[in-house]
Amino acid sequence: MTAINVRDLGAYIREQRRGSQISLRQLAKQAGVSNPYLSQIERGLRKPSAEILQQIAKALRISAEVLYVQAGILDEREGGEVPSALLLDSALTERQKQVLLEIYQSFRRENDATAAAEVLDSAPGPSGPLEDALAVEDVEAEEALVNELSMVPQPADAAPC
Repeated sequence: MTAINVRDLGAYIREQRRGSQISLRQLAKQAGVSNPYLSQIERGLRKPSAEILQQIAKALRISAEVLYVQAGILDEREGGEVPSALLLDSALTERQKQVLLEIYQSFRRENDATAAAEVLDSAPGPSGPLEDALAVEDVEAEEALVNELSMVPQPADAAPC
């Protein structure tokens, strides 16, 4: 576990609150804490407990795990929360979950490949077959996913992609 950086945590909470268009008073009331205490958390002057973080997360309608990671209470999991959320969604069929997970993983691989390519581009020396192989793999994976998506039945009221 990493040490808590209360300034970063407070700034993150403030950013989430503003993004949700909730006032400090509204969030404090919904989270069951005082206005001054929440203000001190946002300014990085107070270190909230895991329980308070859970209350704030609930009021912001975000995962408490996200705040725990920001606070250094938990280490970030590989893949994040998206796969778990997809698997728990009862409105999706098993096939839809599988296709969405494949798309998500494809995007993650693409981003990882892009980051690796940027590192290679910034490194001295000629570009090599690794970059070419990564690009070909991404195109093939994307084409396969597009083919899979075209075979997934769409609900009658859903707009075509």
